[in-house]
Amino acid sequence: MGVDYYKVLQVDRNAKDDDLKKAYRKLAMKWHPDKNPTNKKEAEAKFKMISEAYEVLSDAQKRAVYDQFGEEGLKGQVPPQGPSGFSASSDSGGPNAFRFNPRSAEDIFSEFFGFSSPFGAMGDMGSRGAGGRFPRSVFGEDIFSSYGGGEGSGNVPRKGPPIEKTLVCSLEELYKGTTKKMKISRDVLDSNGRPATVEEILTIEIKPGWKKGTKITFPEKGNEQKNMIPSDLVFIIDEKPHATFKRDGNDLVMTQKVSLVEALTGYTVQLTTLDGRSLTVPINSVISPGYEEIVRGEGMPIPKEPTKKGNLRIKFNIKFPSRLTAEQKAGIKRLLSSS
Repeated sequence: MGVDYYKVLQVDRNAKDDDLKKAYRKLAMKWHPDKNPTNKKEAEAKFKMISEAYEVLSDAQKRAVYDQFGEEGLKGQVPPQGPSGFSASSDSGGPNAFRFNPRSAEDIFSEFFGFSSPFGAMGDMGSRGAGGRFPRSVFGEDIFSSYGGGEGSGNVPRKGPPIEKTLVCSLEELYKGTTKKMKISRDVLDSNGRPATVEEILTIEIKPGWKKGTKITFPEKGNEQKNMIPSDLVFIIDEKPHATFKRDGNDLVMTQKVSLVEALTGYTVQLTTLDGRSLTVPINSVISPGYEEIVRGEGMPIPKEPTKKGNLRIKFNIKFPSRLTAEQKAGIKRLLSSS
C-alpha cells in the first residue's frame, strides 16, 4: 500500500471527519517548518506528509480510492471516476490512467486555519512572507496557543478568562444562608454587532455553612465582543470578621475572659448564637490554662449535611491577680493545702 496515511495522522481506519481535523490540527501545528527552525528538513518532510494524508482522507472520493487500491491507486494505474484532485495523464498508461496531484502543504494549512481569521486581524502577520512561508513570529507561543494549539477548531471563537469578584458575607449570613442580589452592567452586541450597555440583576443563593473561598459562577456574563465568547463571572465568598466567634472549619471558637476565682470555683457562659438564640453554658470543671469547653452541635452547618452542625469550642482567658497581700496568700495556701 506504500504510505499508510492513517498511521501518518495517528487515527484508525474508521476515523470520522472530526477525528481527522483534530489529528491534522495537532500534527500540523507541531511540525510546521516555521515552528521547528532547528530541525527544519525533517519538519518539512513530516509537514508535507501530514498535509497529504489529510487531503486524501478528508476527501470521500480520494479516501475510497486509497482504501481500495492504496497509494499506488492514487498515483498510478487505477481509473477512478473523476474525483477532485486527479488529472488525466497520457504518459502514465493511456487515457484511463489518472494521477493524484497533492496540493501545497501551506495551502492546506492556510485553508484549514483560515489566515484571514484569526491571523488576518493581526496586520502584516496575516500575510505570507518571502518564499511562501509565514513569518516565524506568527508561531510565537502566545498566538500559537491562542489560535489552534489547543484541541478546539482554529476558527472557534476564544473565551476570555473568568472575571472574579469578592462577595463579602457576615458569619450570620453564612450560618443561616441568605439571598443576595447583585446589579451588574455589561456590554452586549445588538443585531448589527454594535455594543450596547445593559444592566442585569443576578441572584446569588448563599447556602448555610458555605466557607470562605466558595465560588459561584455565572457562565458568559462578561462583556460580549466580536469573535469572542464572553467571560464567566465568578463570585468568591469572603467572610467578614465577627466580634465574638471565629470559624475553624465547621466549628465556631470563642474566648471568654474569667477571673482566677471564677476559673477555680465555677462559671456560667452566657452568649447569643448566630441565629439569635440565648445560650447558657455552665462550666462545672476547674478552668485551667488551655481548657476548652465543647458544646456539640452549636457550630456551623455542614453544607453537604445541612441538618448537622459542627461544635462550639469555648476557650478561656484567665485573669490572674497582679498582687496578693500576705493575708490573701496565707488564706489561699491554707485552702488549697486542705483540698
